[in-house]
Amino acid sequence: MLRLLSATPSPYARKVRIALAEKGIPFELATEVPWDSTTQTPRHNPLEKLPVLIFEDGTSVYESRFILEVIEARWPESPLVPADPWQRLDARKVEVIADGICDALVLLFWERRRAPEHQSAEWIARQRRKVDGGLRELARIAADRDWVVGERFGLADIATGTVLRYLDVRFPEHPWRSLHPNLVALSARLEARPSFAATVPVPQVIADKVV
Repeated sequence: MLRLLSATPSPYARKVRIALAEKGIPFELATEVPWDSTTQTPRHNPLEKLPVLIFEDGTSVYESRFILEVIEARWPESPLVPADPWQRLDARKVEVIADGICDALVLLFWERRRAPEHQSAEWIARQRRKVDGGLRELARIAADRDWVVGERFGLADIATGTVLRYLDVRFPEHPWRSLHPNLVALSARLEARPSFAATVPVPQVIADKVV
C-alpha cells in the first residue's frame, strides 16, 4: 500500500490526501513533525519537507505539486485537472497562487516564533501583502462560479480550499471572510465534501528548537 508522510496542519499534505481520497486510492497515513529531531522525513526526502508519497517498492516522490502530477499520471481515472490545455494551465496557476499564500503564511508563522525584539516588521508586512494579494486574485478568479476552474470539482478547488482553511490555523485573525464572501461560500461547499471533512488541519506541537 502507498504510504503518505504528512503533518496535520500542512496544506500541502492536505492537498495530496484530498486528491487520493477523491480518486479512491488507498494509502497509509503516517503523521510526522518534520521539524523535530525524531522525524523520519530526511530518509525519504533530501529536502526534509512534507508531504512525501512512498510507493510499495520504497521509492518516494515529494513536493505536493509534483506528487499531484504523479498521481494524475499513474491514476488518470477521475481526473482532477481539466482535459482542455488552457483550463489545465488555469488550474495550475491557481495552485501556484494558493501555494504562494501558504508559503507566506509559513514564513509569518516562523517569524512570529522569534523573540519580539528580533522580529522584522518589514518582513511581516511583506508576507501579509502576499497573503492579501493572493486572496484577492483567488476571489477574482472564483467570482460567480460554482467551481474555481471549469465546470467540475478539481485541482483548483483543492488548492483554494486548503489555503482558506490553513488561514484559520496560521493566521486566524485575518478578515478574509468579511473581505471575500464568494470564497466563504466556496470554502463551505468544499469543506462539506468527505475528502475535506476527513482532513481538517490542526496545529502540531514542535518539540525541538528551530528558530
